Amino acid sequence: MSIKLRRLLGEPVLKPKVDHKWEAGAVFNCAAIYDRGLIHLIYRATDISSNGKAGKYINNLGYAASTDGIYFNRMEAPILINEVQQELRGPEDPRIVKINDKFYMVYTGYGGRFDKDYRISLAVSENLIEWERLGVMLDEPNKDATLFPEKINNQYVMLHRRPPSIWIAFSDDLAGWQDHKIVAKPIDGSRWESKKIGIAGPPFRTKDGWLLIYHGVSEENRYSLGMMLLDLEDPSKVITRQREPILEPELEWEINGHVPNVVFSCGQVVVDDRVLVFYGGGDTVIGAAEMSLGDIRKI
Repeated sequence: MSIKLRRLLGEPVLKPKVDHKWEAGAVFNCAAIYDRGLIHLIYRATDISSNGKAGKYINNLGYAASTDGIYFNRMEAPILINEVQQELRGPEDPRIVKINDKFYMVYTGYGGRFDKDYRISLAVSENLIEWERLGVMLDEPNKDATLFPEKINNQYVMLHRRPPSIWIAFSDDLAGWQDHKIVAKPIDGSRWESKKIGIAGPPFRTKDGWLLIYHGVSEENRYSLGMMLLDLEDPSKVITRQREPILEPELEWEINGHVPNVVFSCGQVVVDDRVLVFYGGGDTVIGAAEMSLGDIRKI
């Protein structure tokens, strides 16, 4: 039996605020982390819609927090803005892990100065509000990356995407990355993941393996979410991979957003036995869905 996510609501949990210029166009693709009894979201916000194209929108990152994953309090001003050369068009699609007592945010620095001017970038924080940029982390046209939430065999581990596949790489110092190799590829003939695949939120540890939620893109550019288990000691090895998606665009705001037919996640949290997945619907708003840790045994 295939696992499916259950939506918490039929409506988004976070929408644009038209009276805030920096987030009037869209709020979507958020990092999520559970810390000190709160669910923290750091979300991508745009002043205008991109309509799926490289329009003249500007990205900023906003912050919101919740006790239940449904009702959020959000800050009035962004916490990361377009103030460095590699981010002239702003930071995009953050993913956050906590290693020891420090938060690490991997995100896309979008420059927009020339074709493919986007780089995997890194920032660190002790409180999720004030961030120190460490600069470009992977100097190639790349996006869609995350760290694992702990070192493995005394190394930092990163998942990223070189289209059309999910890749892995290793580092001793977060600066130089070696041993890049493919973890998983699209599946020919699949109705939902035949064109390309990439990660969703950071993988998280379970007793059965690292659970990785990922996105798959169909030949019609429809974005859905799937999941796989990676080996705990060697996360370049896929233990099992569910063939059916765990979430597909079905609701009006997922189907008819600024970019149609998109559910796209950059983060989830584990609270007790619940896995709460936060996702962008139609590149416009943020939705929430859940499964239980017990479901994972059914993969």
